[in-house]
Amino acid sequence: MVRMHQSAATEVRAEDVELAQSAALDVQSQRVTANMSALGLVQANDVDMQNSAAGAIRAGKAFLNGYAGAVVAGKVEFGLARAGVVAAREIRGETIRTVVLLSRKVEGNVTTVVDTRGALIAGLVGGLFAGIMLLLGRMLFGRK
Repeated sequence: MVRMHQSAATEVRAEDVELAQSAALDVQSQRVTANMSALGLVQANDVDMQNSAAGAIRAGKAFLNGYAGAVVAGKVEFGLARAGVVAAREIRGETIRTVVLLSRKVEGNVTTVVDTRGALIAGLVGGLFAGIMLLLGRMLFGRK
């Protein structure tokens, strides 16, 4: 078991990790509990974050109350949280705020920047723009 209070570590590997007002770059554990902490990469079976931030989380089950860049999990429960990319089998929460959300089952009020329709339109516009730029480049700078 590792307990950190107002500390920082590059790498933490233990069965149970508790962080309070701490920072860790790479955490691998069965259970991670973070309170007012900053985490880089978290790999665990259970993750419980309270008023914390994480760059990337890979977990079986995660409870988020804070900020996360990317979350890949079996089950995610949102408190007052925001996340960049979330991919999970099941997502729950009163208000779910993400940029990209991928899930089979979602329960709660979802706010996403990119939904399925938006991703399709962005892909089509991006592909069309790239194609036009390639054609224009060949016409202007192509060999004769």
